[in-house]
Amino acid sequence: MAARALFPFLFLGLAGGAAAQGRAVGVYGLWGAFAEKNRCYAIAEPQRTIGNNPRGAFASVGWWPDRRVGGQVHFRMSHVKRQGSAVLLRIDERTFQLVGGGDNAWAPDPRADADIVAAMRIGVQMTIETRSERGALVRDLYALRGAASAVDAAAIACARRS
Repeated sequence: MAARALFPFLFLGLAGGAAAQGRAVGVYGLWGAFAEKNRCYAIAEPQRTIGNNPRGAFASVGWWPDRRVGGQVHFRMSHVKRQGSAVLLRIDERTFQLVGGGDNAWAPDPRADADIVAAMRIGVQMTIETRSERGALVRDLYALRGAASAVDAAAIACARRS
């Protein structure tokens, strides 16, 4: 129960100093939406990781109106990935291959961004998986409850700024 009460503050920690400049649009289930001067985004932390989460893993969908970029997915993984290792995103029964380096991963192109966001809207759970620098399995599991509402709220917040 106490964890639920602290949940909205989680997003402030995930977004770091940037959230201090922006404003919370809302918390929707396990996802939050934020608006800043030049971007808006929906964000969540993993519900479970293999091992610990030393790098502050998160999943986000962002908009940058000035750059005409919208609905771009970004994942910070809980561990740095091994060079040459594939990064797979599973949303229920669908699998997407991501591109990335270090502890970050993205969709390979805008079409894949749109496909991933569409799958997130109707999905129940999402898992990102790769191998760490040491070869260990990295698997971060996200619940998608609230993702569609947070994505919509972030998109609307940035549309109002245009």
